Amino acid sequence: MIEVVDLYKSFPMAGKQIDVLKGISLQFNKGDIVAIVGASGAGKSTFLHLLGALDSPTSGKILFEGTDIGAQDDSARARFRNEKVGFVFQFHHLLPEFTALENVMMPGWIQSGYSGSRWDRKAIETDARNLLTRVGLSERLSHRPGELSGGEQQRVALARALLLRPAVILADEPTGNLDTDTGNKMFDLIKELNEQNGTAFIIVTHNERLSMAANHIVKMIDGCLQTS
Repeated sequence: MIEVVDLYKSFPMAGKQIDVLKGISLQFNKGDIVAIVGASGAGKSTFLHLLGALDSPTSGKILFEGTDIGAQDDSARARFRNEKVGFVFQFHHLLPEFTALENVMMPGWIQSGYSGSRWDRKAIETDARNLLTRVGLSERLSHRPGELSGGEQQRVALARALLLRPAVILADEPTGNLDTDTGNKMFDLIKELNEQNGTAFIIVTHNERLSMAANHIVKMIDGCLQTS
């Protein structure tokens, strides 16, 4: 599904070039759960941002189902992010002025703009309600993020990521801001969604339980990787 070919990423800093990723080549398959582990500063989050076309590599390629996403224009990359990839970050990034239901519906509204199709609010709202029910938030649909706990906000973020049925979810420390019990529930939900929907998850994590249950573990050390 995703093929990474000789990927490099560098950043200018204080008149110098800092090499963050150094020639990474790797493949991810449909339905996998892949854990990316390593010390802080190893390049994990940078790698995830490149996979999701949130940033561009210095050199190398990322092929999604055979298409080089780095060779696409900005509009095509934005549509790729909207339709093919779901994102779950440690700090949720929910829109505070919207309810949980409206936050989950947001990718559908954005997609209608890309495709030029009519905004089918009723169908998208039904899907969003079903997803929030599935993640255990059927009683919290009208609550805004500030009225939800951290674990509830993270579940809203996961439901939002799933709305357009992406092939892969990219998650950056999805349990890192949660207590142990809530983090374990989030892990169980990820496993359930993977098994029932075939959704692939690529997860940057320090959660040992989450990493040990993955199909593959990718360990990053100073911008290079080891796999197991």
